[in-house]
Amino acid sequence: MTGADRLHIRVAGRVQGVGFRWFVREHARRLQLAGWVRNLPSGEVEVVAEGPREALDELAGAIAKGPPGARVELVHQLPDDEHYEHLPSPFSVER
Repeated sequence: MTGADRLHIRVAGRVQGVGFRWFVREHARRLQLAGWVRNLPSGEVEVVAEGPREALDELAGAIAKGPPGARVELVHQLPDDEHYEHLPSPFSVER
């Protein structure tokens, strides 16, 4: 996706085992973003999304709230990681 903005975040709290990845995937797909979401061994969730800034901001707002049953405690903004060059589209859940 050339010329697109990117969001790279790590989310901490009660975000595993509560449908968080699927929640993120559905929001990202509705917004037509490329990228992925995955669980981390630390209990956090990592998200890399690419697309128009307005859509990324909307996704970030949804992530900060999370789905019912989740409790988002911290959202860490990470630097854009260049080795994530080819993001999947449609947005996917990585395992």
